[in-house]
Amino acid sequence: MVTCSIERAVNLIGEKWKFLIIRDLIEGKKRFSELKRNIDSISQKVLTQNLRSLEENGLLTRTIYPEVPPKVEYELTALGYGLKPVIDALKTWGETYAKN
Repeated sequence: MVTCSIERAVNLIGEKWKFLIIRDLIEGKKRFSELKRNIDSISQKVLTQNLRSLEENGLLTRTIYPEVPPKVEYELTALGYGLKPVIDALKTWGETYAKN
């Protein structure tokens, strides 16, 4: 049982790929191919696993459009958008670190 809020957060989003997915989805809806292109070094399998995990944890939604071929879009939920200050802080810290 997780009782520490930091441990809970790390369990949900602690993998580097999840941070990068959230970073991209903060800008708005994205298709799988857009996410894959933006996160070049991620494999299709790992991207799929991370998207499913984020969806299961209520941080993003997946919308499937009835087209041929199927069109699928991913979008952050309100809970997912709540991570924007965290992502912004990480970006600021990374920029500061790069200057040193």
